[in-house]
Amino acid sequence: MTRKRFHIPISIDFAVLILRVFPSLFMLTYGWEKLVKFISGDWSFADPIGIGEPISLFLAVLSEFFGSLMVIFGIMTRPALLMLMFTMAVAGFIVHSADPISVKEHALTFLVIYLAIFITGPGRFSIDNRIFSR
Repeated sequence: MTRKRFHIPISIDFAVLILRVFPSLFMLTYGWEKLVKFISGDWSFADPIGIGEPISLFLAVLSEFFGSLMVIFGIMTRPALLMLMFTMAVAGFIVHSADPISVKEHALTFLVIYLAIFITGPGRFSIDNRIFSR
């Protein structure tokens, strides 16, 4: 049985590209701050899921900095998005659980954007598409 391929307008791929790149550039700035902190040897960080401050910081750097780069370029996009969605869920629902929605909304907005990209896939303008579309 063959899979039917549908024509997707290029405008959709541009929209996915914009949705992938711009929020990830913003997230990259948060990841950069954490990367600098990690490299400098200051491993003090929140430990919201009880795995230790250095590991929590390392995982935040991994997702917010390196995961954001992966999403921007569209390489291993869905695994990177899983890391980012987990990080944003922890931030929104655990770290800021007692905070008002005005504080949580930042993390939850990123979470929803990443969920949308996860559902649509990285689009035509991605390294993933170049590798896996053949």
